[in-house]
Amino acid sequence: MTEIEVKIEIRDIDRIKDKISSLGAKLIKDRYLEENTLYDFPAQPLYSRRQALRLRTANKKTFLALKGPPQKSRKFKIREEYQTEVKNAKDIKKILKELGLIPTFMYKKYRSVYRMNRLKICLDETSFGIFMELEGERNEIVKVANALGFSKKEFIKLDYIQLMRQREVED
Repeated sequence: MTEIEVKIEIRDIDRIKDKISSLGAKLIKDRYLEENTLYDFPAQPLYSRRQALRLRTANKKTFLALKGPPQKSRKFKIREEYQTEVKNAKDIKKILKELGLIPTFMYKKYRSVYRMNRLKICLDETSFGIFMELEGERNEIVKVANALGFSKKEFIKLDYIQLMRQREVED
């Protein structure tokens, strides 16, 4: 499945929650903890190809996702993503290890999820900032971002690993 998304840094999460609700978006998952681990081989071929293999645990469910390299786009992060639910987190970790994959990056975030028609709106609270992620069709992303008071200039295409590393360099 092709994923089209952008992130926007948020200063006041309560204000943005009110704005999102006032647009008619429905809260479909209230604030919950996500734990994300990226896996790669020791020589990091996935990273060098700008791909990611992610194991995510949230609300006692575990998902394995493969994200393809980003496609060319000036304002949007566009990439193929294949995700499946894993019934046994311990076993999948053993399988990944037996295949020679190792955990290369871990991060946690609190996430709230809203839905507005076919657009998914996520509010992510991380240790390096609060971000709104808009995922859907490009025109819907721009329309809702504008309605919330944001312009394309504020769109972030970076993933959370890149953002975290960028913040470490700035500090």
